[in-house]
Amino acid sequence: MPTATPTPDPETRGVRLVFVLLALTMMSGMIDAVSYLGLGHVFTANMTGNVVVLGFAAAGAPGFSVPHSAASLAAFLLGAAVGGRVSARFGGSSRRRWVRVTLAAEAVVLAAAAVVAFARPAGTATTYTLIALTAFAMGVRNANVRKLGIPDLTATTVLTTTLTGLVSESHLGDATRPHSPRRVAAVLALVAGAVLGAWLVLHRSLGIPLLVAAVVAGVLAVVASGRE
Repeated sequence: MPTATPTPDPETRGVRLVFVLLALTMMSGMIDAVSYLGLGHVFTANMTGNVVVLGFAAAGAPGFSVPHSAASLAAFLLGAAVGGRVSARFGGSSRRRWVRVTLAAEAVVLAAAAVVAFARPAGTATTYTLIALTAFAMGVRNANVRKLGIPDLTATTVLTTTLTGLVSESHLGDATRPHSPRRVAAVLALVAGAVLGAWLVLHRSLGIPLLVAAVVAGVLAVVASGRE
């Protein structure tokens, strides 16, 4: 009697979450390149940097804006709150569906930001709209990435903890984890995204890196799996 072929687990279909999160880390570098270079020295992905910049602005340092940084922080926190709701709604069911819903939402928000950037490249209203949209998208994403709990990839926008662990647990430190390919890949991904994003902002326009980030998020929403 022929043996029945086991049905593949739908959760395992698609791109592994490790690679999805590395791609998102790269996009974070692009988003911060857009915001810092194109929106008045404000971070919309890296809130550690944004809070420091807010302090610079509050002290009266030239080239920084309290309203810009405060708007970014407020939008990010709102996004994190919404992201928490999303993780509560989908986190207990299919991991694959949860990730795809989150990525689809990010793609839509970033696409809206790209449309604004192309339609009206300059102006105060455009600046605040782009700050709000990109920071909101990053807040939603980070709330869910944190809940996913993928080792060494619990954040896709700031790498202080990653860098600390990479060095302190290497042969230079206590040698408890001398090989950390995920950490190295995360650092390289963020740098690569920042370089690409900066080049596009300086030599093309704000809309192009935002469009690229939206497309990447959209593609990942289609192909992401639920497996680590």
